[in-house]
Amino acid sequence: MKVLVTGGAGFIGSHVVDRLVEEGHNVVVVDNLSTGKRKNVNRAASLYKIDIQSWRLERVFRNERPNVVLHLAAQMNVRRSVAEPVFDAQVNILGTMHVLQQAVQHGARKVIFASSGGAIYGEQETFPASESHTTNPMSPYGISKLCGEHYLSYYHRISGIQVVSLRYANVYGPRQDPEGEAGVVSIFIQKMLNGEQPVINGNGRQTRDFVFVEDVAEASLAAMGQESQGVFNVGTGGETSVNELFRVLVELTGSTCKEVHGPAQKGEQMRSAIDPAKIKQVLGWEQKVDLREGLKRTVAYFKELAR
Repeated sequence: MKVLVTGGAGFIGSHVVDRLVEEGHNVVVVDNLSTGKRKNVNRAASLYKIDIQSWRLERVFRNERPNVVLHLAAQMNVRRSVAEPVFDAQVNILGTMHVLQQAVQHGARKVIFASSGGAIYGEQETFPASESHTTNPMSPYGISKLCGEHYLSYYHRISGIQVVSLRYANVYGPRQDPEGEAGVVSIFIQKMLNGEQPVINGNGRQTRDFVFVEDVAEASLAAMGQESQGVFNVGTGGETSVNELFRVLVELTGSTCKEVHGPAQKGEQMRSAIDPAKIKQVLGWEQKVDLREGLKRTVAYFKELAR
C-alpha cells in the first residue's frame, strides 16, 4: 500500500515510517525539516522537502496518489502556540485543511490525524479521561488540534473519506529533540548526561501520562489496517508526577544532580491521563513498553548519541 506521512522526519513520524517500511508499505514522506531531521528518515522512504502549506503539496499528491495519509506534521510546541497563536493556527489548522483537501481530491482512502490527548481535554474532571470527556483546551495548540479533528469530520461527511484522530498522551522516546519539542523526558536526560542541573517547573506534583514512541507508532498501524473510524486515545491511563520521573531518570543516568524546583509555568495543566480502553477494544492496540523500560531505552539512545 502507498502511504504518505507528513512530518515523517520528526520524532514520532520517523518511528511510524520505520514501522510502515518494516511492514512492506511504499512510504512517501513530506517534511519541511524545520524540526524534523533528514537522518531520521528511513532510506527506503521517498522524502519531499515541502511545507504542508505550500502549493507544491498538490504536485506530490498528484504524482504519488497515496492510499492512506498519516498527518503528523504540526507546530507541536505548546509554549510557542501561546507566544505565536497565529503561526500555530496557520500550520495546525490551515495546514491540516490543505492536507485533507489534497487527500480527498486525489483519491486517498483514509486520513489518520495526530491529535493531542494531553492538550485537548484541558483540566480534567475525571481520570483517566475517555474520548467522551469534555474538550476544554487551555492553549492555542490544543484548540488547533481540536479544530483539526472537526475538519476531519467535515471532510468525511462531504466526501466519505475514512478519518481517524489519534489523541496522543505525552509521547517520549529515542529521537525526541531536547531543544525543539520541549519534551520533559529528553530535556532531563540530556541535562543529566551533560552534568547540568535540570529544573522542575513548580512543585513537580503535576502528572502526565507518558507513552513510549514505539507504542504510538503501533497505534498508527492499527488505525490504518482496519475500516474503523473516529477518535481514539493513545495513552496508558496512568499518571506519573514530574518528581517521580526525575527520580527514576537520576537513577537510570547515574546523575548526582539534586532535585531543584523553579517557578511554575503559566497555564500548565496539573494532571493529565487518558483512557485507552476504546482503542484496545476496537483496534486491538495496547501499551507494550512500560515507563521504566521505555526510559531505559531512551537513556541508552542519548548515551549512544553523546559518544
